[in-house]
Amino acid sequence: MEILRMYKPDPPRAMLFKEAVYEPEDGTIMTTKGRVGNEGTVSIREDVVTDAAEALLTKFGDAAAAEGYAEIPEEEQHWVIAQFALKSRDGTERDRYLEHKASTAIGTYFAWRGLGSVEETGFSPYKLNILCLVPDVKLAVKGILVVLRESRLDFTKLSIGSAPYDDLDHPVRRYPLPSKVPFEL
Repeated sequence: MEILRMYKPDPPRAMLFKEAVYEPEDGTIMTTKGRVGNEGTVSIREDVVTDAAEALLTKFGDAAAAEGYAEIPEEEQHWVIAQFALKSRDGTERDRYLEHKASTAIGTYFAWRGLGSVEETGFSPYKLNILCLVPDVKLAVKGILVVLRESRLDFTKLSIGSAPYDDLDHPVRRYPLPSKVPFEL
């Protein structure tokens, strides 16, 4: 899968996004555009061979750049971490199901709204961490809260933290607030 995701500032209401995704398995290119945090409009082109897909992605990127869109380098983005407290140290089969369900729900929700992507999931002692790379922390936190409610996942065990891309060792708690307990991975 190849993804080209570009953003454009749109003051005072955050950003706009354009995204193109090529799926070589089924030969489709899906393009999405809209305001970050809101569901974008989608168009799909089918029966695209690999050579043509590269040219179409380049053409898409050039057209978006001409409109003022640009890719945001990873170093300029932030980590948002959805963290679930677990009852066991290493996680159970049910916790693995939670990992799959939550990361899939967040990843899908983020993709349709230009909010970023789920980059990694993992277990640490008594915790499940879902790491998302995002351009806008506030919109991503709101998005995680919405999608996990819609997916009927347990909010009583959820914490959300954020950190700059290059400082994942010092995350800041974003949900629930206020809290006297620091956010730790």
